Amino acid sequence: MANKTTAEKLATIQQGYALQGATIELGAAIVDGEIHKEAQVRLPLAMMNRHGLVAGATGTGKTVTLHMIAEQLSTAGVPVFLADIKGDLSGLATAATGSEKLTARTEALGQQWQGKNFPVEFLSLGGDGNGIPIRATITSFGPILLSRIMDLNDTQESSLQLIFHFADKNNLELIDLKDLRAVIQFLTSDEGKEQLEDLGGLSKATAGVILRELVTLEAQGMERFFGEPEFDTAELLRTAPDGRGVVSCLELPTLQTKPLLFSTFLMWLLADLFEDLPEAGDLDKPKLVFFLDEAHLLFSGASKAFLEAITTTVRLIRSKGVGIFFVTQTPKDVPADVLGQLANRVQHALRAFTPEDAKALKATVSTFPVSDYDLEETLTSAGIGEAVITVMNEKGAPTPVALTRLRAPESVMGPSADDLIRSTVASSSLLVKYGTALDNISAYEKLTSNAVPSTGDAAPGLPPVPGSSSGPGASGGSPYDIDAEARRIEEEILGRPSSRPAPAPAPPSQAPAPAPQQDSGMLGDLAGVLGGALGGGLKSMARSIGTQLGRDLMRGVFGTSTRRRR
Repeated sequence: MANKTTAEKLATIQQGYALQGATIELGAAIVDGEIHKEAQVRLPLAMMNRHGLVAGATGTGKTVTLHMIAEQLSTAGVPVFLADIKGDLSGLATAATGSEKLTARTEALGQQWQGKNFPVEFLSLGGDGNGIPIRATITSFGPILLSRIMDLNDTQESSLQLIFHFADKNNLELIDLKDLRAVIQFLTSDEGKEQLEDLGGLSKATAGVILRELVTLEAQGMERFFGEPEFDTAELLRTAPDGRGVVSCLELPTLQTKPLLFSTFLMWLLADLFEDLPEAGDLDKPKLVFFLDEAHLLFSGASKAFLEAITTTVRLIRSKGVGIFFVTQTPKDVPADVLGQLANRVQHALRAFTPEDAKALKATVSTFPVSDYDLEETLTSAGIGEAVITVMNEKGAPTPVALTRLRAPESVMGPSADDLIRSTVASSSLLVKYGTALDNISAYEKLTSNAVPSTGDAAPGLPPVPGSSSGPGASGGSPYDIDAEARRIEEEILGRPSSRPAPAPAPPSQAPAPAPQQDSGMLGDLAGVLGGALGGGLKSMARSIGTQLGRDLMRGVFGTSTRRRR
């Protein structure tokens, strides 16, 4: 193929990015070494829920890129969530000031620049930092995500699921770590160990491992994250009075040393959003765009089951109007199944100092469409604030690859002043709601009081557990009840007839109720990941877990619960 002229290359880019609807303006194309402001590179707002990747070596401008995109999303009325690990993104709350150098850059790009500040809500994990404290209850977090934080094996995770089942069945609220510890200690005591015999029991060795991991979590200061009031992820979907989207900025200054907590917490947020939001279909603009900075922490050391659950969440959540952008150093930090779902790509410069770097460079180039650029050379020579871009156009096709000089943010590229952050937090409407930790009566108080009060029946609105009664000493039900319930749960989870032998016919009064119908499309998408998440212990789990936890697993990809005590 004959080499194209500069004019032909420009025409290809101009035609490829001639979009009709609202867009996020990314910058001006660089062709044959020159910036061409007549060739604007942009991303359709309606395609932001097709997810994306912002990648590049350290210091090439990734954080500034997501900063600039977040500004425009907010201006368009789209709420944004940012995980601010390095503390650089709080500058969104402070208008930037101009300079000659900045003016020269923006004029060359054709950017009409004006310093602005944006509506920012500062959040912190359990109050660790400057921000509204975010907490989750142990019950809501669920056994699968909690097992990841505690690095439990499959057997230990199965036992933790059994513990959750017992607590749910007996209305023992698992709010914080001391509640979970109290339930485990009860189940291994002389009084409590008989309660799980019909369901397989809980060995003292496994209980000991889980208890030791709870001590480790407390030693790392993680007990502050678990508790009440629990954060409602609907708070991330708010807009300011002037119609701009609120930028929720989660400060994570100390969590680089706690990658499991950081990554698992972000997946809890996404799982909770996924369960709460209705199907939305194709929208003119997303309901929320979620930026996951330092995304390699999310996948590092993750089990196959956890990765499958992430893949399922990413695939399905876009239909609910949520876009996810992964921000990391190289595309190889993201598993192939997830990377294949990221339609919008902003690739900053890569370095090729080592053989491993060179291999990563070739792999990155292979993920881009054929273009007029020598991408290996382009990606190693691109300057700070430049990136190779291809996005999904309004017809669902990839746009031409374009080396782009990116637009400058209009707010401060760096942290805002501490006084501004503190005053913003103090004046936030969320402070009244979440600022003070609560310690309501829960499993710990019920199990450690001298006279343990009756826990009563299942909480209002929750389906009763077959064979359950009102307290921790309740019987687990007859063998027929347990076996029939196990078959029903397995059929709900797998979406096909149970592989377990059918029990002998029971009297009419004991016949199990028919399984509720599930959405077949949703079930088809979740069946694979649930099978992976529960691993080879699926049948064992089905024998062990009763109605309520089975239904919770059907609601949540990660076994999370959407119940809130507010």
